[in-house]
Amino acid sequence: MRKLALLSCLVALTISTFAQQQPARRPAAFAPEGITPISLGLAGYAKVLCSAVFVSERDPAEAFRNSGYFLFPDEYRKDVTYAVDRAQKLVRMTHGQVTRTAKFYGDQGCVIHPEQHDGIYFMPVPVKTRLPDAASQPWPMGDAPAKEAADTGIDRARVEKALDLAFADPAALTAAVVIVHKGRIVGERYMPGITKDTQLESWSMGKSLTATLFALLVKDGLYKIDDPVPAPDWRKPGDPRGAIRIADLLHMSSGLRFIAGQDPDYSVDKGYPDHTLIYTGAIDAFTHSLTRPQQFPPNTEGRYRNSDPLIVGWLVKQAAARRGEEYLTWPQRALFDRIGIRRQVLETDPYGNFLLTGYDYGTARNWARIGQLYVQDGVWQGQRLLPEGWTTFVSTPAPAWKQPVYGGLFWVNGDGAWPIPKSAYFANGAGGQRTIIIPTHDLVVVRMGHYRGDRAGMDALKRALAELMPGVPESGKAGTQEGRKAGIQGGKDGRRE
Repeated sequence: MRKLALLSCLVALTISTFAQQQPARRPAAFAPEGITPISLGLAGYAKVLCSAVFVSERDPAEAFRNSGYFLFPDEYRKDVTYAVDRAQKLVRMTHGQVTRTAKFYGDQGCVIHPEQHDGIYFMPVPVKTRLPDAASQPWPMGDAPAKEAADTGIDRARVEKALDLAFADPAALTAAVVIVHKGRIVGERYMPGITKDTQLESWSMGKSLTATLFALLVKDGLYKIDDPVPAPDWRKPGDPRGAIRIADLLHMSSGLRFIAGQDPDYSVDKGYPDHTLIYTGAIDAFTHSLTRPQQFPPNTEGRYRNSDPLIVGWLVKQAAARRGEEYLTWPQRALFDRIGIRRQVLETDPYGNFLLTGYDYGTARNWARIGQLYVQDGVWQGQRLLPEGWTTFVSTPAPAWKQPVYGGLFWVNGDGAWPIPKSAYFANGAGGQRTIIIPTHDLVVVRMGHYRGDRAGMDALKRALAELMPGVPESGKAGTQEGRKAGIQGGKDGRRE
């Protein structure tokens, strides 16, 4: 805790210096211009480059240009240099006299080294699947092609045109698209150098993965979402955080003061965002989140802030400890092996806490499997994995959000911004990562790409979806919001009147 406090003081001092030197202006969400300390920017940039090289197996120069740059202030980026040490699986990122490092730690991916410590504070653990080789099993439990090409009723010509549109603009940097209809892969394409086995940057799609892992614990009866968050300090008499329910965390409506660059009232005088610090600061992200004070009463203000899903992740870690299970391997045993995912790289902070708010890597097919689990209302090959009502909860607009765009660690299409049904919902990651779930059409669409192509990529994806949807017959399934609501909280719907 003393190290954390010292780091916070140093960060605050650096922020203050930078803020005084620069004119006030609207900052970027991740690296606010003029107030991003060089050391923090280098640390995040080095981590993303490390993961691109050693997790995704991308070319360093390409990844340096297209991924991670947004964590470093624009005005200083031209003077950044990097070195990739393949023997040590280490990346060094330098600007002037400042160098930061990130290292590949096997199945925990790449981790930033703290400034004053050339290493990490936990023991890495191998993560092994119990599944046979993917080539030995057909989709979805494996990757072997189906013996017979099933006619799902989808318009194949529209599928091909949609794929063409998704990849048409080179500026979109679209890396992968997978389309699944009625449980079958009906469309799939990759950019050169990317394959079905490439672990791609997934960013905040990991928040939806956090919700899915947590749902397993709700199914097992370890948590109820309407219960108050069992954080010891919050349970002390008079602490206003004691009113925060788990549902408020899932709705991104806890009201914790966790400054984010995308806050509608953010300005440079508020300093370097907590939202970004958990990615770049090499701090204990769970402790940092749990120790933030209250800003708004819970369930009154929807704000997209990393604190809430990180605390849900902390609840997952607490449950693993209570069960005497290895936390770092639990997702593989509890979820991935059950739905055909043999490898998904979940990265951590230097203290061994999953940073599933953004530091997670998966294949497009992995995300298609997760999407398919939701299309099937949490049932996989006849076995219920997610509690009844869970898909309804995550896909219903959160009551504290002013616009119907966010649910339970999933985004929702309640405002009709996407050319898909309003009942559709999706995992959403920075840089144009999407896993789109459309239960009314028994459809999953996964799009992944490199960060720099975000805006062009989303335009291309919208064109692709507009082309695809008229060729997809409705499945006859009810929209998720009309689905079952019992099973996750004693029949309540998770909202306050």
